[in-house]
Amino acid sequence: MSKKLAIIGASDFQNPLILKAKQLGFETHVFAWKCGDIGERTADYFYPISITEIDQIAEKCRSIGVDGICSIGTDLGNITVSKVADKLDLCANSLECIKASTNKHLMREAFFKNGDPSPKSYQVSDVSDVDILDLNYPIIVKPVDRSGSRCITKLQSSEGLEDAVRSAIDVSFSKACVVEEFFTGIEYSVEFISWRGEHHFLALTRKFTTGSPHFIETGHLQPAPVSDSLRTRIIQVVSHALDSLGVEYGASHSEILVNENEDIRIVEIGSRMGGDCIGSDLVELSTGFDFLGAVISVATGHEPDLSVSEHPECAMIRFIFDGEDLAMLRQAECDRSVRVERSSVDNDMEHEIVDSGSRYGFYILTSDSIDNLEKYLPKRGV
Repeated sequence: MSKKLAIIGASDFQNPLILKAKQLGFETHVFAWKCGDIGERTADYFYPISITEIDQIAEKCRSIGVDGICSIGTDLGNITVSKVADKLDLCANSLECIKASTNKHLMREAFFKNGDPSPKSYQVSDVSDVDILDLNYPIIVKPVDRSGSRCITKLQSSEGLEDAVRSAIDVSFSKACVVEEFFTGIEYSVEFISWRGEHHFLALTRKFTTGSPHFIETGHLQPAPVSDSLRTRIIQVVSHALDSLGVEYGASHSEILVNENEDIRIVEIGSRMGGDCIGSDLVELSTGFDFLGAVISVATGHEPDLSVSEHPECAMIRFIFDGEDLAMLRQAECDRSVRVERSSVDNDMEHEIVDSGSRYGFYILTSDSIDNLEKYLPKRGV
């Protein structure tokens, strides 16, 4: 009898998980809104059920007899995974961990309580509350429970603060936002896999964004070019913060800032694989570690295999914002020093890009040298 895996989400970013599960011999059962996404076609079984319908998904998974449930790259999917796993006694992080790792205010409280370095922060549920905030400018405003750079705004003064807070509250599921002191530095993400509370470092990623005011990701590079000593300190800081949030199982994606003095601040931590193809593609391409396979192993109650293949490379992803980005893809396709591993380009390149979900596409490149990738890294923003 084949093993059965439930997967939450069917988008292009979830599809590598579906394909990996099928490669490993799992029968895939995918739950998502029906909107023509690729996972609707690649899954063995697709169920057009909203991923917020916890009881309905749990009932279906129970009748199927799934061996595990997982999702990659989204907080909303991560919440569903945890709640369904709790109902069916499957392997996943606790509900308390998921609450803390998908709510920026609860996350900051956990970091403050346990001495983890993170910016000063306040939760705001009403625009009138901004009058009592004790913060030094510049500040940054974010919805308390959204990801994908949705409604993030940096402000140099109080001008525009009420509008930024109102917009962030409007898109928040719980109708709240966080207002935080802005920490200037280079942004990185840190990828781990955890098993029974033991955290295994996988990769450090250099992150590129549009910069102020909205910080939409323009690309990522692995491995991030940092000193061994800084990498060691980052691993120590993030490992401690994972304990603070109660992360015990599966992938995690931590975003940090490092300033010119190499002071570290934790931006946020997700108790799930990073989106933007960081976990699904870049980690394995740059380290040789089968991250997707490890996520599936943990979800089905098995210790992950930490071995790596022999020939890791340098890997990057660049997102398409305009014709220049597209032109660089065409150049890479003719460049023998790099390889185009995967690409996706929207037919519609006329709409406004307002967050990560509205970018026009992406392409993933690899090479045996970071120097060969340098010219393809995003030039806009930071």
